[in-house]
Amino acid sequence: MQMGENAATKNNQHHQVFDVSIDVLAQNGSKCFDDDGRLKRSGTFWTASAHIITAVIGSGVLSLAWAIAQLGWIAGPTVMFLFSFVSFYASSLLADCYRTGDPVSGKRNYTYTDAVRSILGGVKFKACGFIQYLNLFGVAVGYTIAASISMTAIKRSNCFHASGDKNPCHMSTTPYMLLFGITEIVFSQIPDFDQIWWLSIVAAVMSFTYSSIGLALGIAKVAARGTLRGSLTGKSIVEDVTQTQKLWRSFQALGNIAFAYSFSVILIEIQDTVKSPPSESKTMKKATFISVSVTTIFYMLCGCMGYAAFGDLAPGNLLTGFGFYHPYWLLDIANAAIVIHLVGAYQVFCQPIFAFVEKKAAQKWPESGFITKEFPIPIPIPGLGSFKLNLFRLVWRTMFVMLTTIISMLLPFFNDVVGLLGALGFWPLTVYFPVEMYIKQRTIPKWSTRWICLQMLSISCLIISIAAAAGSVAGIALALKSYKPFKATA
Repeated sequence: MQMGENAATKNNQHHQVFDVSIDVLAQNGSKCFDDDGRLKRSGTFWTASAHIITAVIGSGVLSLAWAIAQLGWIAGPTVMFLFSFVSFYASSLLADCYRTGDPVSGKRNYTYTDAVRSILGGVKFKACGFIQYLNLFGVAVGYTIAASISMTAIKRSNCFHASGDKNPCHMSTTPYMLLFGITEIVFSQIPDFDQIWWLSIVAAVMSFTYSSIGLALGIAKVAARGTLRGSLTGKSIVEDVTQTQKLWRSFQALGNIAFAYSFSVILIEIQDTVKSPPSESKTMKKATFISVSVTTIFYMLCGCMGYAAFGDLAPGNLLTGFGFYHPYWLLDIANAAIVIHLVGAYQVFCQPIFAFVEKKAAQKWPESGFITKEFPIPIPIPGLGSFKLNLFRLVWRTMFVMLTTIISMLLPFFNDVVGLLGALGFWPLTVYFPVEMYIKQRTIPKWSTRWICLQMLSISCLIISIAAAAGSVAGIALALKSYKPFKATA
């Protein structure tokens, strides 16, 4: 017994010495490890900028021409610039929250919710988690709608071409929503699908492909006509658009623009890849400035050229609203790129929800074979080994995808849903939590000039989000009056 105790004591002493040596190495600047014991981070200003740009530019760009059409040449670009400024400023505040306490040596936060938990804690952490997961669920619905509309657009484009543009080619998006849902059920069963290394590269290439095609077609249309369409105040009040509808659509346009700038939740994860010195916050602020500037220029070009091409008749989705008919093969490429991008993006956004529910279920019922047991199924392809089937994962993820698909079928309104998502996510995730964390982190005195300015920014963005949400809900309510589920509407 004594021998065992001596051995244990020596072992503990050895571990203590080893731990101390690791700490000393970390503090003195280890060549292999950072101060948290993880492998040395190698991200730079350039890699962080690239990550942000590829994460931001996505399907939100498709509705910007419609949004500017509701606001006009003066308010449209102005609102877009203001959203970009607020996003940059709030992201700069968030960059200072990567470390809790000291900005150089404080404890690292690896995710957005980690930062909220360590700095704000309690009720605000739970509220943040609920809003974030609700927003991710909404994005899954929005992506299902967008993908099905693009698949329908490919079919319609070919139908137009075959009939010499004479057949209106009305068809329903429902079969394509079902097809997208079945595809996502299959991909959702692959564990850690969002961690596949080439997925983000494919997504980035696809998003730049369809965004660039939309921009190029807009420029070509304006060049061919030789004039810019549109008005200073946006869509006119005519027989089919009342003063009230004009107001609601203007509010909804705010939500559409907000959706295009909803990227704060991934900034902490990107910052966690950046090396230091200089401090991670300094690098991230520079990267955010460059990436938001590049994104805003790209958004301005896409939105403004789309509006210049179509004026008040700018379609809700630039590539599927059939403002463009030719060349049909280029439209097919653009819409195929949208579908490929959204198949992967759906999984990237849903994996956090999958992981959260499965982790909670395993903690609550650790003895349940239905939840924890995995059955190896051989894959008849050499080198791929076996697929591990988990019954709970199969049932839960399938039900989740089915629910998002059913909701998409019942509410297939791209602009309204995108506007609502932008409104729900912008204020709390992009502005409120970063502002509150920054105030707590920097111990800014209540009622000081800085505190008042930050609170005024937050309240202003809350009012904008409420207006955008109201406009989107009004748009959905109006669309539901004439919508017949599962019928040909396109």
